[in-house]
Amino acid sequence: ISSSPYKIKLNHKGQPVNYKRVYNGRATAYSSDRGYAGTMTASGRKAKVGVVAVNPKLIPYGSELYIVSSDGSYAYGYAIAGDTGTALMNGHCLVDLFFEHYEECLKFGAKRLNVYVLN
Repeated sequence: ISSSPYKIKLNHKGQPVNYKRVYNGRATAYSSDRGYAGTMTASGRKAKVGVVAVNPKLIPYGSELYIVSSDGSYAYGYAIAGDTGTALMNGHCLVDLFFEHYEECLKFGAKRLNVYVLN
């Protein structure tokens, strides 16, 4: 969804080859249709596709991420950790992905994804 400022080398399963850490967990979604687009996130970035919510105690704000399913069948792609929320802080999900439209959130639902911390 979001393009990387540099080339991310992926293996045959679509997983990054070079990364510092990987987490696997439940991913949920939120959208701009709900009034979030352009608002300031907890880190001071504007809410937009590619800025995702995390628990900053686990994944610090500003971390560059690559988000993909373990089998490579779904990829959100490159993202920046830039927001948080209650579900993230209490461990109900690992990452909350930002989408343009609410329908995209419904289609996404919730999935187990790998979150690769690139930096």
